[in-house]
Amino acid sequence: MSFSSNMGISPRKLRYDVYSYSYQQDSKTPLVISVLASLIQRTLSRNERIIGRKCELLSNFKHNINSSKTNVRVFDCNETPDMTIQSYLERIFRYTRAGPSVYVVAYVYIDRFCHLLPEFRITARNVHRLLITTIMVASKYVEDMNYRNSYFARVGGITTEEMNRLELELLFLMNFKVHVNVSVFESYCCHLEREVSIGGGYHIEKTLRCAEEIKSQQRQYNQISRITL
Repeated sequence: MSFSSNMGISPRKLRYDVYSYSYQQDSKTPLVISVLASLIQRTLSRNERIIGRKCELLSNFKHNINSSKTNVRVFDCNETPDMTIQSYLERIFRYTRAGPSVYVVAYVYIDRFCHLLPEFRITARNVHRLLITTIMVASKYVEDMNYRNSYFARVGGITTEEMNRLELELLFLMNFKVHVNVSVFESYCCHLEREVSIGGGYHIEKTLRCAEEIKSQQRQYNQISRITL
C-alpha cells in the first residue's frame, strides 16, 4: 500500500489542510499532524542520544546541574506513556477537533520554549505533556470556542490540576509570548512543507505506516477478545 499516493504526501496537501480543512468534508487526519509527529520524533531520538552521552561524561566528572533543574523537568512524568507521538496527536485531534492551524501554532510554541530554555530537551518522559499543553494553549489562541482545561486533561491522560499547572508553567516560562503573527505562521508552514518535500516524506510515510500497523494489531486483538468472551 502506497501512503504517499493515497495520503497525498505533498507540500500543497499540508497547506490545503491548514487553510481549508473541514471536518464535514475531510474524514482523514490532517497531514500536519503526521509531519509534526515525524519532526518531534526525530528531535526526541536525537536528544536521547545527546543525553545518553552527557550521562556517560557526568558519571566520570562531578557537575552541578541544579541551577535550572526545576524548569528543565517541568513536563517530566514519573512513567513514560505507552503511546507513540503519532497516536497521541491523533487522539488529541479526534477528541478535541482542534483545527490544523492549531498544530502549527503549537509547533511555534514548542520552538519558542526550547529557545527560551536552552537546557530543555524533548524526551520520552516529557513529550506527551509538552504536546497536550502547547496544543491546548494554541487552541485557546486560534479557536473561537474551546473545551475546558479539565477536558483537555482527560484527553491528554493527566489530572486537571496537572493541566492547570503545566499551562501556567508554559506561559510564565515563555514570558506569555503567545502571539503568532501572519509572517511567523507562514514561515513555520514553509518549514513543515520543506519537511515533506526535502526527504521528510520517507519519515512521515514510515510514521503513518507504523501507526496503521498498530491500529491493525489493536483491531485484531479486539476481535480475538470478543471471540474469547
